Amino acid sequence: MAREFSRRERVGEELKRELGILITTQVKDPRVSLVTITDVDVSPDLKHAKVYVGNFDVTAPAEKSAEAVEGLRAARGYLKKQLGKRLRLRVMPDLRFVEDATEREAQRLDQIISSAVREDRANAESAEPTDEDSTDPDRGAS
Repeated sequence: MAREFSRRERVGEELKRELGILITTQVKDPRVSLVTITDVDVSPDLKHAKVYVGNFDVTAPAEKSAEAVEGLRAARGYLKKQLGKRLRLRVMPDLRFVEDATEREAQRLDQIISSAVREDRANAESAEPTDEDSTDPDRGAS
């Protein structure tokens, strides 16, 4: 019977879960507050893991997310050591933290769409048809 998930995916999910716990309970760096692990992509040889980090506070400036990633990079050695104690892996993947700006971009696009809809409605209301515009040349003359 074939496995549903590859070893890579299982290791990635375990890393995601354990990193989430470690970051919220063990990392004391104030730059790393309100951070969530959105995804972990593990290389095929399980030696490298790209950890995507999102910020719960999507209204915060982008610099705040960059600071959080820097804080996690500073704590990389500690996190790797703690993961080594918690997970039973032959080789602990090297952690690379990357900002995941998906939620921030989604909100930015939502604002752009909302403003475009408001402008369209305002333009439609200001250009309401007059009596001259309401006569249709295709109607009436038979």
